[in-house]
Formats: sequence, C-alpha cells, structure tokens
Amino acid sequence: MPPRDRDDEVGLLHLVLRLGGVVGLLLGGCVLALVLPVLGPVRRQQAMVAWFRALLRALGIRMVLDGGMTAGGALVVCNHVSWLDIVALQVLCPMRMLAKVEVGSWPVLGSLAGRAGTVYIDRERLSALPGSVRTIADELRAGAVIGAFPEGTTWCGREIGTFRPAVFQAALDAGARMQPVALRFRDRAGRFTTAAAFLGETTLVSSVLAVARTRGLVVEVVVLPELHGSDRRELARRARESIATASGATCGHRLEQPGHDLAA
Repeated sequence: MPPRDRDDEVGLLHLVLRLGGVVGLLLGGCVLALVLPVLGPVRRQQAMVAWFRALLRALGIRMVLDGGMTAGGALVVCNHVSWLDIVALQVLCPMRMLAKVEVGSWPVLGSLAGRAGTVYIDRERLSALPGSVRTIADELRAGAVIGAFPEGTTWCGREIGTFRPAVFQAALDAGARMQPVALRFRDRAGRFTTAAAFLGETTLVSSVLAVARTRGLVVEVVVLPELHGSDRRELARRARESIATASGATCGHRLEQPGHDLAA
C-alpha cells in the first residue's frame, strides 16, 4: 500500500480528540450492553443505531447511503473490507451478524455483539456447516435480518473474493429475501482509498489508529436490487458480480496478503 500524503491525515490534537471519543463510546458501550436486554425491540434497535452512528462520527467518518432496505426479515450479503463494514451495516439497518466464535471474546464489542444477537459460527469445523446453515435458516424464518460476508475474509476493496454459497442455501431453505449491499471507501477528494482495509498482520488497535488518523474518510453504502433464484452457487456468483460492479472492485482469486476472518 503506497504511503499517504500527510495532508490526508489529521493533526495530533485532532487524533487525540477522536480517540478520546472512541474510548468514551466504548465505556458507554459497556453500559449499553447491560441495558439492551431490558429494552423493547424498537428502543433496542434505536439505541444500537445511535451507538454505531456515534462511533462513525467519533472517527470522523461520513456515511453516504444509496438506496434503502425493505422492512422485514432478509439475508444481507456484503463485500468485506474492514471491521468498519459491521458498523456501517448496523447504521443501515440493525441486523444480526454472522461472526466467527472468537469475536464473542472481544472486549466491549464482543459483549455488544452478543447482546445484539450475533450468530456465531465455528468455521474451523467443516462438520458444523450443516448445523450452521440450519441455524441461519431458522433465524431467517423467524423474521430476523441476518448480515453475512460470504467472502469469509477481508479484501483491500480493489478486489473482491469468491462468495461461498452456504448462506445463500440458508436463505433458500427459509424462503427469505436476499439483499446484496456494496461498501466502498473514499477519501475527502472522492478517490478510492484503502485506508480502512484490515489486512495481513494489521491488528485491530493499529487499524483503529489508521482510520482515526485519516482526514475526510467516507464510507458509501449501496443497497442493490434483491436477488431471486433457486441455485445457491448461481446466487453467490450474481451477488459477487453485482457488488463488485457497485463497489468498483474486480473479481480476484487470491490475496496478496491474508485478510482478517471477522465473519462468516
């Protein structure tokens, strides 16, 4: 990744203020995690959206929405660039994310994820896949909005990985709507940027620092037309192609450096 121009980074004081805002939100998130179970469904969703929107503001990120979600249960599939993807999707529409089991152990965010109804998947055991598909299908039948990253790992945003078809089978089994969503990150001049990419040996802390330093970062969320069909592999292919087109990415086949396996 080429070095960024210093003009694309905020000053030290601005960085400290942003990080202070993030720490304050994390502390508030501890309280929110305790309060969420006693709130009604509507208030719970409002509280979660407000918290994630405040997190974007604290980091100096502007979110631009193109399109809107239809009310009701659905499988939402999206390209995967960063931990910020989860934040943006929760602002778009409160949803239950599919995530690897390790996410549940993350401080504050893991607790919030659990309280928000995250569906944890053990992707290390192939034998667990049929049970995971059944679990996702059951949640979709119950009217849940389930968010998934079918690539299974993060990519830089310039390329998009192969979409795994398992989650599409769950939606087919449940007779649920399938809603593709594309994410793309731009700088303050409107140019594509990899500033938010969470790749390789990058830690979560260093990624947060890199994002907080970035001046004028914009995350664009594009809600695409719903998918229809009966073949999970074809649905996965079409979802990948439509998201690649909307995000401006090319369909890659391998990573130059491994991404982070945040979600299923």
